[in-house]
Amino acid sequence: MNNQQLAAEIHQLLVDKYGPPTWRSHLSPVGELVSTILSQNTNDVNRDIAYNTLLERFPTWEEIRDAEEKKILPLIKTAGLANQKGPAIQNALKMITEERGQIELDFLKGMSSQEASEWLINLKGVGPKTASIVLLFSLDMPAFPVDTHVYRITGRVGIRPENMSAAKAHIYLAEQFEPETYYPVHLNIIRLGREVCKARQPLCQECPLTQICEYYANQNQ
Repeated sequence: MNNQQLAAEIHQLLVDKYGPPTWRSHLSPVGELVSTILSQNTNDVNRDIAYNTLLERFPTWEEIRDAEEKKILPLIKTAGLANQKGPAIQNALKMITEERGQIELDFLKGMSSQEASEWLINLKGVGPKTASIVLLFSLDMPAFPVDTHVYRITGRVGIRPENMSAAKAHIYLAEQFEPETYYPVHLNIIRLGREVCKARQPLCQECPLTQICEYYANQNQ
């Protein structure tokens, strides 16, 4: 079985297990960017609390951009790493303003996915995962986000080289999966990672991927 076949099998087995997944309500591209920055190293609940608290206090991106940093940090403390995330959000908004004259990202739809990703990654504090999430979930552009769950599980299953970096895995895995499967595969792998294929004690007996998983095969030799 080659990698493309393995990718198709992963997609189908996860859909059979979980069904077609649904993302939370889609945000604007800028909203998705801010939300994703807040999501780093925290859970969805804390991310959403921080995002909503920030927007309640400063309802426009311009207000967030121009606010004193010390007024931003307490609003997003539930997401953790506020001292890093606050400046990252404000710097991104300032750079978008400098480049575009206004705070919007819809113009990215006129680019290829690679060009749009590179444009976003040029924003200080934005990496491949954040860029991919904005493209896939807010702009409906083909991109394959690799978060910690996706990185771990694709390594265990054996669809990517074991020592490949997460940054390189975004491009590599996008070439293995069909673009129309990016959305469900990403979300279903995250669910699998949270519920079954955990970092320290994977519950292999509950996993729908055991028949194709290198990690499982090695553990049961």
